[in-house]
Amino acid sequence: MDRENKEEKKNGGFRKGFLAGLLTAAILLAGVFGVRYMLGLAGGDYTGGLVSEKDVQDKLDKINSVISQYYLYEDEIDTEALVEGIYAGYTASLGDPYTTYYDEEATREFMKSISGEFGGIGATVSKKADEDEILISEVYEGSPAERAGLKEGDVLLKADGHQVSGRDLDTVVSWISGEPGTDVELRILRDGEEMDVTVTRDIIETQTVEYEMKEDGIGYIRVEEFDKVTYDQFKAALDDLEGQGMDSLIIDLRGNPGGQLTTVTDMLKLFLPEGVIVSTKDKYGNTDEITCDGDHEFKKPLAVLVDGNSASASEIFSAAIQDYGVGTIVGTQTYGKGVVQQTIDLGDGTCMKVTISEYYTPSGRSINGTGVTPDVEVEYEYDEDEPERDNQLEKAVEVVNQ
Repeated sequence: MDRENKEEKKNGGFRKGFLAGLLTAAILLAGVFGVRYMLGLAGGDYTGGLVSEKDVQDKLDKINSVISQYYLYEDEIDTEALVEGIYAGYTASLGDPYTTYYDEEATREFMKSISGEFGGIGATVSKKADEDEILISEVYEGSPAERAGLKEGDVLLKADGHQVSGRDLDTVVSWISGEPGTDVELRILRDGEEMDVTVTRDIIETQTVEYEMKEDGIGYIRVEEFDKVTYDQFKAALDDLEGQGMDSLIIDLRGNPGGQLTTVTDMLKLFLPEGVIVSTKDKYGNTDEITCDGDHEFKKPLAVLVDGNSASASEIFSAAIQDYGVGTIVGTQTYGKGVVQQTIDLGDGTCMKVTISEYYTPSGRSINGTGVTPDVEVEYEYDEDEPERDNQLEKAVEVVNQ
């Protein structure tokens, strides 16, 4: 209930990731850039030498003068928003969809998203298209929501004193989320009876991994994004499946938008032989390699499911598996995001995520703009008679059983 419910699509269950498909090193470098006004970042004046800072200031003064003299709704101007708009617009004008300025509120949300931990009650909410009713769609095991007695299928009527019917999920989530140790009052409808439930918020770990043992000893792990918490969840799932006698494994990265570089490379160390996992090259030609010692090379049949929404860290994972021949990539062409971002703390509660390098697969391939081509290509086909049927997963099962 603290984050939007998964949005399942027919292409194998695409989930809109909190990171919007961005691979980020998430290294905070407080004070790296001493800010001198809005353009004067130490290290260069990116007016290209054609326009001075004085010219920029003069132009802003003229725009402010026009607004002051002519703008009809001057009394409603949010000056702070105007200034933030300058920073955001300046960054956006680079034309790089992955380089972004975050104001204070967006920075807080972004940091929560990449950590995979947040203050909340440990449940998700959802609503059907064209319906106002909001349901509790999942309750995390051992969560405050479970301890308070909330159940999947409960209809949410009020949250923190607010009527939720007709409200968007982001707003409802904001009412329910909050500082650990604080209470939130919920009113729910269950089996025709209304009841009030008090839930004490706690630190909640996002569930980014789902797994199960399928027939014929086939382990199945779905990874929804690569957050800080994902490695431990993945390792626990892998160990549990091994303990159940797993003979082969399918890893589902369909719809996975990416996440943190360190997370995906740590996960790959559970599968690859000794060698390079991924390498990066920055604007100065400096290269960096992340390597694997090969101590945990995976020897069982392995298939990795991907699609056009598998991006960034998902592509690092699938490309490394493919390059080393450790497993078979099944599905459709991936997204094609082969660049890395670094998060810079601007020292005032805001931050900037900036593209710093391009990455290369173990064999030296760049997949930026092209993506990873599956070893076994199969388009998802929706079956009206059997909506739950997944022909791509069926193909992966066939692959690991060969």
